[in-house]
Amino acid sequence: MELDILFEDGEALVIDKPGGLPLDQPRAGGPCLEDRLDELKLGFQRQPFPVHRLDRDTSGCLLLARNPKALKRYSAAFEERTVEKRYLGVVAGEVADEEGTIDLALSKISSITDGWRMIPARKGKPSVTHWRKLEVQGGLTLVEFRPETGRTHQIRVHAASGLGFALLGDPIYGDGADTPHGARRTMLHAAGLTVPRTGDKAPIVAVAPMPADFVALGFTPEAAPDHEPDE
Repeated sequence: MELDILFEDGEALVIDKPGGLPLDQPRAGGPCLEDRLDELKLGFQRQPFPVHRLDRDTSGCLLLARNPKALKRYSAAFEERTVEKRYLGVVAGEVADEEGTIDLALSKISSITDGWRMIPARKGKPSVTHWRKLEVQGGLTLVEFRPETGRTHQIRVHAASGLGFALLGDPIYGDGADTPHGARRTMLHAAGLTVPRTGDKAPIVAVAPMPADFVALGFTPEAAPDHEPDE
């Protein structure tokens, strides 16, 4: 799996993480990003370190910090919700409305038989996601998600319980992989990332192109512009 570089300077790196590549070593073994951090030094002495997390299946923008001070600053930006995140997701159904906001608090549950998952819960942690419909193809909808908060599995649960349609290929909140549409993973892509920086440093801005498996479903890159819609 190639690791395309979307942004690079002396303190930060943004890669286009391939779908299916976990950040940490899986229990069963296999490739992971952790084993490839040496090749991301790109001439620097330290290995870069991921600032945030993307699920194994999720492709797209992943920010890495080149030194501990940068890691601390960027981690704080995520915690303070000053980072702008934009995702593309393919949901298993035709969404009727054009746009909206999902405000569903989330809580974690677990059981011996089913493992753990996130569920909407009145006493859960506040979770807000803005969304808009981009394109419909073959009974599927391409949706842009802009999460305000960063809860675990937030977009996946909000799609299933807020929109009423789970992400295509989602094994926990949907019907899983090997769908009739040919999805081999949860169809979620971190398409854009903007991270503000202090002083006179320009913000980190990265855009990850639409992945090939989205295009294979009939969706077009032109349907997902990397800017806000015109007012």
